[in-house]
Amino acid sequence: MNWAIWKRRAKQTAVALIAVLAVTTAGSALLWRDRPTLDSTMWQAPPDPAENNASVTATWLGVTTLLFDDGESQILIDGFFSRPPLWETVLGREVVNDAATINYALHEFGISRLAAIIPVHSHFDHAMDIGPIARRTGASVLGSESTANIARGAGVHDEQIIVASDGEVYEFGEFKVRLLRSRHAPIGWRGNAPLPGTIDEPLSLPQPISAFREGTSYSIVIEHTQGTTLVQGSAGFIEGALETLSADVVMLSVGGLTTLDRNYAETYWQEMVTNTGALTVYPIHFDDFTKPFGTVIPSPKFLGNMEKTARWLGAFRDAWDKETQIFLPEFGKPIPLYAPPSSST
Repeated sequence: MNWAIWKRRAKQTAVALIAVLAVTTAGSALLWRDRPTLDSTMWQAPPDPAENNASVTATWLGVTTLLFDDGESQILIDGFFSRPPLWETVLGREVVNDAATINYALHEFGISRLAAIIPVHSHFDHAMDIGPIARRTGASVLGSESTANIARGAGVHDEQIIVASDGEVYEFGEFKVRLLRSRHAPIGWRGNAPLPGTIDEPLSLPQPISAFREGTSYSIVIEHTQGTTLVQGSAGFIEGALETLSADVVMLSVGGLTTLDRNYAETYWQEMVTNTGALTVYPIHFDDFTKPFGTVIPSPKFLGNMEKTARWLGAFRDAWDKETQIFLPEFGKPIPLYAPPSSST
């Protein structure tokens, strides 16, 4: 083959590759922009705590970060304020804690009586900021050994770190907390959890998000004299693990649920809601966590269609739990957990 022919074919190949890349990029961009709206769920807003004289509230701060407060003590489920942007996560760039956003969140939402920080597992979108939060507040960090290593890497004092034993009761003021071993939603490669494995040594930032391995996933039970809430921070479960648990409220992760089949989703509902007898459900982990803290936009449909999720959950409720109500949490607004709701679905 002479040089002119080789050069022409190389040019044709390059043009073809560029065209494929352009089409792939355009297609990915369209998929990323194809999102449902919050209004499409038709879920009602929670009742107003001021109207219900609620003494125990939970404030949703995006993804599965939840602030429980009874007026005396506070418990923070997860701690994810920094929000690395999409390009950093896709490119595997090293990430760091966003001190300004962490300080803002602690001040804006009155996180000044924090007794404990409890991640549902150790992925970055749940546990990235637990170290700085613990250092600023003096709160205990309760979780798996992987979670403990995130805290250690951030310089949290050993006396603040509690490695959880499955099912053991931990008391923080009037709150009693149990961590029950569970599973992550099987939305990773070949039906596994994404970023599986453990964090086996102190994890100091900066690090890529891939350094935040799952560790142990938990169902978190938060009991109070007023009632009991189950926080399920990932749409995974161990069948029968909660069969003896009674709960009033379920904070139900729906992230990636519609990428699994409907039968899986129905069993998940039965395990979390039907079996516990919960009369109130708040879907969580439906928002795009690559957006800045405080921006609530549903994830793209291909990662978990919120509109479809709402139809599924409504059908499961109608089939199994007709008295159960589903409310859409509002970012930063306290939810009255155990006061009788004044509206119905």
